[in-house]
Amino acid sequence: MHVPYRTKTNPCNTRRLYTAFAAWLIVSSAALAQPSNVPAPPEPTGEWLVGKQVARIKIADCDGRMWGVVSWETQPGIDRKNPDPNLRSRPTLGMPILLGMAPSKPNKWEGEIYNSEDGHTYSASISLVDPNTLRVQGCFLGFLCGGENWTRVEPSDPPTTASTTPRATTKGQAARKTTGSQPEPSDDVCSRALGSAGLSHERGLK
Repeated sequence: MHVPYRTKTNPCNTRRLYTAFAAWLIVSSAALAQPSNVPAPPEPTGEWLVGKQVARIKIADCDGRMWGVVSWETQPGIDRKNPDPNLRSRPTLGMPILLGMAPSKPNKWEGEIYNSEDGHTYSASISLVDPNTLRVQGCFLGFLCGGENWTRVEPSDPPTTASTTPRATTKGQAARKTTGSQPEPSDDVCSRALGSAGLSHERGLK
């Protein structure tokens, strides 16, 4: 009776196979352990030009909350409609307007916003439409909601706004419109915001 021939397994080849497999496992494990180079999600910190292009807002992370102060404006102003009569003569330059924005959802922060044009404090939220566009929305007493987009700018960029290209104005009017306030240093945001925590338009954050 014919017996089929069986090929004997070479022990050296088997050891080489196991060694190669073990090496592959080590390399694969090391690769999985390496942190991925995924960029961190953008944050709203930085300098933003408001929708009407009449002011810039500097936003900073102050102890886990986003605060924003007026860092530049086309024309110097005062907070004349503040509910506190004692604050109606303070300059709007350097004034906190984004108040204690805390993260609520991915890419969204909620808190309050102060509007010096009417003296009201609104429930508000900010969210990044893209790294260079910030959506700001606010509601007063749960209604009268509105919003606008702010555009990211570099602090070193010279202010360029729609108002700096006057239409059919006198030379005196043009000069007044192109004269803006000087930007505030970025490290002043938290000191200004947190140092004014007792102001009436920030009453919800005491």
